[in-house]
Amino acid sequence: MLAMEEKINLPFEQLANKCDVINPQNPKETIEKITGLSVDFPSEHLVLIYNYFFEISNSYEVLMFLLHKIDKYKDKTSRALLIDSLLMKSKLAQRIPDPDNLTRIRVNITKALANTKDSQAVYPLLYCLNSKEENYKVKLSCAEALGKIGDKYAVLPLMKIVEDETESSVYVKESAVSALGMIGDDKAVDSLVSILESKKGFLDKFTFLKERALEALNKLNYNLKNERVHNALVKSLRDESPQIRINAIEVLMNSEDERAEDLIRNMLNDNNREVVQNAVIALYNMLGNNILNEIINGDEFSDKARTEALKLQEDIIEEGVEEAENNDE
Repeated sequence: MLAMEEKINLPFEQLANKCDVINPQNPKETIEKITGLSVDFPSEHLVLIYNYFFEISNSYEVLMFLLHKIDKYKDKTSRALLIDSLLMKSKLAQRIPDPDNLTRIRVNITKALANTKDSQAVYPLLYCLNSKEENYKVKLSCAEALGKIGDKYAVLPLMKIVEDETESSVYVKESAVSALGMIGDDKAVDSLVSILESKKGFLDKFTFLKERALEALNKLNYNLKNERVHNALVKSLRDESPQIRINAIEVLMNSEDERAEDLIRNMLNDNNREVVQNAVIALYNMLGNNILNEIINGDEFSDKARTEALKLQEDIIEEGVEEAENNDE
């Protein structure tokens, strides 16, 4: 909370009454009055005023406006206020009885905490994320915030969420997986691979969870000479979802596994055009223009692969011509 000296030096109650902050008759007018304070107060005082107003207002519109301002400043004096509000310790639920509005405010609080990059926010975010009674939208935003903060203390708790069979929301698991990729810690690899190894059942119903796992592995840029990771990727290349096959191709393209080229070559005969297109692009990124000539002239490749290789080659030539013309100008 605010230091006593700061509270004495600023006329908080007087300003709150002047702006009609607590129970505004017209929230739009209140917001205009609060905006006008920037003429009379420097930024270091404004943020303290916004903090105070946020603690006492009963208006959803005013609170959302104040939260936007607090997020803009990212001042450490706001940290305790934001955390207490997220954890419902500041009578926020009594002040904002509408559950949907309350959820929207708390979701935006997690975004503001994420933007501070403050490791002090990790524990309260994890607390909400691990609560079985917590609103799932808040849990999703907490996972995303943890990923943005990037503190590796969150890795193990996020892994537990990914592996928790009692977690009913696949969306929460998906957010936890994405957060692991954002944080970028090798300890997360086993949990991510477990998703790719899953048998038919719960996980297979939600292919986007596997998509997020592959995206996270791609961000980790893990050494794919690890046989378990390699085998999981091979399995992903055979998945019934084209997007999972595409994501697996991208992970292989960015790996240092000498087996990646042959695996991606096999995808040139896939029955899905987008998968073939991504395989052609991946091989071009790995091997250069020679692979395009090989595909175009090779009888062992599908018509789709030759068409995509030719199209890519034409696009490259066209881009080169445009670049040369721009340089001449």
